Amino acid sequence: MRKSHPVRRVVLATAATVSGVVLMLSLKPSSDPASAQAGGTIPQQTAAAQESAQGGAGAAAGGAVTGDVVQTQYGPVQVRITVSGNKITKAEAVQAPKGGTSDQKTALSIPKLTQDTLAKQSSQVDTVSGATYTSEGYKKALQSAIDKANAAAPAQPSAQPSQPAGGNTGAAAKTVTGAVSQTQYGPVQVRITVSGGKITNAEAVQAPKGGTSDQKTALSIPKLNQEAVAAGSADIDSVSGATYTSEGYKKSLQSALDQAGG
Repeated sequence: MRKSHPVRRVVLATAATVSGVVLMLSLKPSSDPASAQAGGTIPQQTAAAQESAQGGAGAAAGGAVTGDVVQTQYGPVQVRITVSGNKITKAEAVQAPKGGTSDQKTALSIPKLTQDTLAKQSSQVDTVSGATYTSEGYKKALQSAIDKANAAAPAQPSAQPSQPAGGNTGAAAKTVTGAVSQTQYGPVQVRITVSGGKITNAEAVQAPKGGTSDQKTALSIPKLNQEAVAAGSADIDSVSGATYTSEGYKKSLQSALDQAGG
């Protein structure tokens, strides 16, 4: 019995040692840092980072857009348009032929072209007689600006400035002629076309003429027409050097608006 007792102790010690090793091996994987990270923490952080990077990627609709420069026989033409509410509210030539007779042709044609742009809401504007090259250059430059505005706007088929203004094809257009306004240099009378509650075209059917009045009328009336369409009211700026014509224009325009129902 005394000889067997030490053997039993050895067997028991060996068994305890083996059990301890097995217990340690079974616990090690659960305490491994790599196993803790494998639970999906890193993928969650990556998704959050991607979401943050994608935020605010949409381009804002509207604003001023400048088209490409178009070279003509008499010089470059470049057009800038302002788009608001999917409508061209302003058009201007930032470059146009100048020098010699080009100055006069530009002064006579560009205001008419910009006015026609606001009225038609596209590059399908009428060529101005006597300024064919400038007109054609303007149309190409305008189309370039419209294309850029369409590209910058959100992908909405109805929100394209190149389409007719307002998009309200169901509303019938109404043309109204205002009362004649007598000025110091002659009568002024304005006719407007209203569609969808907006002025789509404005023109002076009467304006001062003869002598220096011809030049003042040629320079002021196109600008006043353009302002009337852009503002949609008679609250427009007077043209410098043509105060009497401008005031007469405003009065006749207001008369036409009153007839059209405001």
